[in-house]
Amino acid sequence: MKQETSSDWVARSLKSVWHPCTQMQHHEQVPLIAVSRAQGPWLYDHQGRRYLDGISSWWVNLFGHANPRINAALKDQLDKLEHAMLAGFTHEPVVELSEQLAALTGHALGHAFYASDGASAVEIALKMSFHYWRNSGRADKQEFVCLQGSYHGETVGALAVTDVALFKDAYGPLLRASHVVASPDARGATEGETEQDVARRAIQEVEQLFEERGNKIAAIIVEPLVQCATGMAMHSPLYLKLLRELCDKHQVHLILDEIAVGCGRTGTFFACEQAAIWPDFVCLSKGISGGYLPLSLVLTTGQVYQGFYSQDVTRGFLHSHSYTGNALACRAALATLQIFREDDVLARNRDRAAKLAQALAPLAGHERTRHFRQRGMILAFDAIEPDPERAATFSRRFFSSAVENELLLRPIGRTVYLMPPYVLNDDEIEGLAARTIRVFESVIAG
Repeated sequence: MKQETSSDWVARSLKSVWHPCTQMQHHEQVPLIAVSRAQGPWLYDHQGRRYLDGISSWWVNLFGHANPRINAALKDQLDKLEHAMLAGFTHEPVVELSEQLAALTGHALGHAFYASDGASAVEIALKMSFHYWRNSGRADKQEFVCLQGSYHGETVGALAVTDVALFKDAYGPLLRASHVVASPDARGATEGETEQDVARRAIQEVEQLFEERGNKIAAIIVEPLVQCATGMAMHSPLYLKLLRELCDKHQVHLILDEIAVGCGRTGTFFACEQAAIWPDFVCLSKGISGGYLPLSLVLTTGQVYQGFYSQDVTRGFLHSHSYTGNALACRAALATLQIFREDDVLARNRDRAAKLAQALAPLAGHERTRHFRQRGMILAFDAIEPDPERAATFSRRFFSSAVENELLLRPIGRTVYLMPPYVLNDDEIEGLAARTIRVFESVIAG
């Protein structure tokens, strides 16, 4: 039998698979990479070439590919229960996962509702907020607020609170209008301003909006500490603290989208812990299953839960997904949380983050970079590319050069970012940094 090569698999994929977040014609210049296996932080193609996964396969992989402990948990679960509907039934993995996540919030958020992807979690939180206010006799609270440059997913509800034109504009006629307020992005600091000053300035716009429309606003949604898809825009925890105070004052729900920034990415398990606050809803996905299986969830308060608790079916939250609380996905998440506990991951990540920043220090003062920044295991910088045509192709050129250097990095526009799995050893950290610097130098010079 003929051994399929990478080229064979790429050709077959291009004929049958419509790839995500991709202009398919670009693959005429930028070939697909056919992955045959993966181990730790490395992806391997059919010819045995390897690529260091510097972005955790779109921010989902926490403890490396083919992790032995997660593998073992899933193999054990396969022999017990792969899936059962969660309406009218329950099972051990979903109960234990819900309990453990509630405990991580100090039981401030004690109720978990499950779905499969991040956008679905956002939809759930938006619908819960809207429906809660209706159940509470406040049906006039129907409006939502998001930040400038925000991204919360690509379903219709999630797009309505997204402010990235590339994703949103084509579907404008389908979307409900939302309020967009200033981002606390620290890159917007004027001379002499700190990131806290930017946060205070941005919160003034929220305060004014709440003063004018608070009786109509159901919720504001924010990615805490890092707005990822807009270019890893980072802000002070002070913004979250001040926002929580405003939400309490004006009776507006606070939804925190921790889909990308939760699960330790920013240095704490939940990003909002750095502001010493809890939201009314927190959305999790991506890393919660260790990067193994689709899983998302919304954690919310007892107050919100009680707002739906009734003999009246119409007051219930009747949202559903066929694979809600999938047993295999929940078991992967339980194995992921076990690794956090047993390996003291957050403490070890502080050491990894410091070493990564030190290794990439030559880029911090580079004449062709600006805004070198870091929050936990997320590190980013913006490339200076004065030529508009070269700027427009920077991301694709960088990706191609990175692949040639056995590296998976996928810039957002001219923002180069690293978000690696939590398993890099010292040599891999040095290698990731050295290759990133080499790729950047070649792209700006070429």
